[in-house]
Formats: sequence, C-alpha cells, structure tokens
Amino acid sequence: MSTTALISIHCEDHAGLIAEVTGRLFDLGVNLGDTSFAVLSGSAEMSMVAVLPQGVGLNDVEKELKSLELLKDAKLGVSLFQYNEVRTEQAHVTHRVEITGDDSPGLIARLSEALPSFGANIVRLNSESVPSDSGARFLLSMAISVPPAKAATCMATVGNTASQLNLKCHWQQVG
Repeated sequence: MSTTALISIHCEDHAGLIAEVTGRLFDLGVNLGDTSFAVLSGSAEMSMVAVLPQGVGLNDVEKELKSLELLKDAKLGVSLFQYNEVRTEQAHVTHRVEITGDDSPGLIARLSEALPSFGANIVRLNSESVPSDSGARFLLSMAISVPPAKAATCMATVGNTASQLNLKCHWQQVG
C-alpha cells in the first residue's frame, strides 16, 4: 500500500535545486502531485504532495533528501499528508488576478478580505515588493476560485478595493 506524504523544504536557493530534489524523488519511485516552489528573498521554499511507493517510508525519503549537497543546511520535513489528494471544487481556478502599485502595509489583508463574502477561495497567491524610483512597488498575483453566480460582483469588488488602495487591477476568467 502506498503512503501519501507532504514534503517541505526551506533552504538557500541554488541553480538546479528543483532538478536535484525531483530527480532524487523520481529515483526512489516517488510520484509527485501538487508542487509549489518559490524564491523568497535569497531562500527557496518548496512543498510537494508525494505518493511514496510500497516499501519506501517517510524516513527513507527524508534521509535521501538530506544526503543531497544542496540540502545540507535545509529545513526539511516529510510527514503524512492527511488531506484530500484530489482537488475539491474550491480549488478549481476560475480567475487570475494581478494587482500592482505602490507598496504599503496591509495590502494583502485588505485585498483578500474582499473574497470570503462571495464564497471565493484563493488557490494560489504570490506577492512581491520590488524597488522602484518611487519606493517599493507591489505585485500581487492570485489564482482564485469564485462560484459562477457571484463572479461578476466578486471581481468588481476586488477591482474597487484595489482602486481604493490606489492600485491597478487586471483579471481574467479561466476556462
């Protein structure tokens, strides 16, 4: 019987990191499901839902990953994954949203607060604060799931909220 695990890695970012980690997991016979990777300042964060083959345990995976030179100083976790392996309707992306403008504290909080009353769920979020001539620029990208009957009102509310914060908002519906 196979085991489903959550593999979490936080380490210094290096070229080839994803290739080494996923290559080692492939060599163990691990099948990756949902996977997320991000560079956060000078560090890297990677999370994977992984189905381990029969005979390969959580400790085996952790030991193999810790043997990689790129992960020698990594914070590494391999644990049982106890949630749905299959995406629920709430995880089906219906809209992609990009919001840009001058950075200030609380932007993600204000923008995300506009969603729950419509039953909208953030499936993936990425934000960056990048230097610019006028100070820091804010870039927020979200993939969200919005019930069809509430999509138009929800997206108008997100746009209005961004406008009130002096931000630009572009969104598109996804098939």
